Order: sequence, then C-alpha cells, then structure tokens
Amino acid sequence: MVSTAGPIAGALSRHRPRGATEIADVARVHALVRDAPDPWSQSIPLHVTASALIVHPPSRRALLRWHPRQEAWLQVGGHGDPGETEPLQVALREGREETGLPDLEPWPNDALAHVVIVPVPAKGDDPAHEHADLRYVLATAEPDSARPEKPDALVRWFDLPDAYDATTEENVHETLSRVENLLTG
Repeated sequence: MVSTAGPIAGALSRHRPRGATEIADVARVHALVRDAPDPWSQSIPLHVTASALIVHPPSRRALLRWHPRQEAWLQVGGHGDPGETEPLQVALREGREETGLPDLEPWPNDALAHVVIVPVPAKGDDPAHEHADLRYVLATAEPDSARPEKPDALVRWFDLPDAYDATTEENVHETLSRVENLLTG
C-alpha cells in the first residue's frame, strides 16, 4: 500500500509555523498524518486539502476565486483526487482546473507558505467538517489567461490592498500578508 502520509509529513517537516495558531494547527495535522490511514479521505471529520494563492509577481497582484459555498473570495484549492498524495501537486492541479492557467509554477520555491485548519459548514448531505489546508504560492506569467472553471466560481485579479478588502477570513489575510512579504522582498 502506498503511503498517503509521507509527502504530507515531508512538507510539514520543512515548514516553519508562525504564531500560536499555526503551531497548534501544524500539531493537529501531524497527529492526523500519524493516526489516519488516509489523511486525504473526505470521510473523516478533519482531512487534508491543498490550496494556493496565485500571484503575478511583476504586477504584484493575487488571483482570488469566488467560492459559492463559503460566499467568499478565497485562494484556489481543494481535495486530493484518488491516488494523489503530494500536496503541491494537488494545489497545482486545482489551480489549473479552477483558473485555466496552464503555466502555474511554485513561487518563489516549492515550500509551504501557510498551514491552517479551516472549518467548513454543513451543506446538504455533507456534514460540517474541517480542512487541514496546506497552502502554497503559485505564479503565472500569463495573468490574462485566467478563466473561471464554472460560471458561479468567478476568478479575479486583485492588487494586494484590494485582496485584503475582498476577503473576510483572518487566515486568508495571514496568507496574503505572507505573500505580500515575498512580493516586496
């Protein structure tokens, strides 16, 4: 059986959490990886997801996606598909699917940018649960090629101050802050 936890544990081992909240979230993800047969499984109340904030470094803009379920502008990302175990590969696939951008690459490197546990409200038959979200930064050289995956999942480029204003989630503000530090050097 292929381990689904190894790539997650590897990414976490290279990440340096910042602040008490992220330290606690990383500890919970370590426990999940240690204890769950498949930490990506959507059948458990806390499971791993991977996401990314997409940037266009020359213009210092970030691409956000409208998430109808959360009714919020957020980063792109989501669940691993069956057989996927590498968080960065999940973030890249989700980024390409949700934005149509074919040239996404890790930026400025392939390190995790942020680890956060996010509550997800119940919807229909899907109960409330939590995502252990492993966040990356991806860049494109073709920002005008961005297209929404579906009509109610708009994508939009924001200057960073406008991205802060468009988002309401404190954890997304923290991710934006980290990206702003990378963009401004």
